[in-house]
Amino acid sequence: MYLPPYFKGDRAQAAALISGHPFASLISVDDGGLPYVTHLPLHLEDRQGQLVLLGHVAKPNPHWRYLQARPLAVATFLGPHAYLSPQVYPDLARVPTWNYLAVHCTVQATLIEDPAGKDALLKKLIGDHEPAYAEQWRGLGEEFAHKMLAGIVAFELQVTEWQCKVKINQHRPEAHARMRAMYAAGNENEQALAGWMDSLGMNREA
Repeated sequence: MYLPPYFKGDRAQAAALISGHPFASLISVDDGGLPYVTHLPLHLEDRQGQLVLLGHVAKPNPHWRYLQARPLAVATFLGPHAYLSPQVYPDLARVPTWNYLAVHCTVQATLIEDPAGKDALLKKLIGDHEPAYAEQWRGLGEEFAHKMLAGIVAFELQVTEWQCKVKINQHRPEAHARMRAMYAAGNENEQALAGWMDSLGMNREA
């Protein structure tokens, strides 16, 4: 993606964005040479410095076959985003923009086909989103679990490259205080951007 130096996020910011906004777009190439996109939650792990994403699709979804045939893919994550009015600037010769945070990961896919591996992956996703459900999952019985596991194909995505874009008008310090105040009084996305501004020290006029 287009990534000016002043919007370039670091590894810690990328990991925080993925963990906080795990619903990804996984993009592969289908058999016709066109992009094929599945929207799904992914679990992030840091294995001694190597970022790995874990996920699964329903078996009828052909995406796993594309990953098997062409393991190189891209996973994208979109964080908080919002419109920015030119009213935040001290002069009128300005234009609106859209602020956002995003991570793009180039990944190498490996399928996880054994039931034990799929079960372990599911428990990690359960741990991310509803830890209390783990006990219910265990109590459903081996036969039911095996049937459910047979209906999915799991995969591990090793991140070979990543880009993190933190676009919150860092290069316009004359507007930071008013922008932060406007976002703090706004909707959930805007308030999240205000929080990111605080973490970056962008809450004061230049």
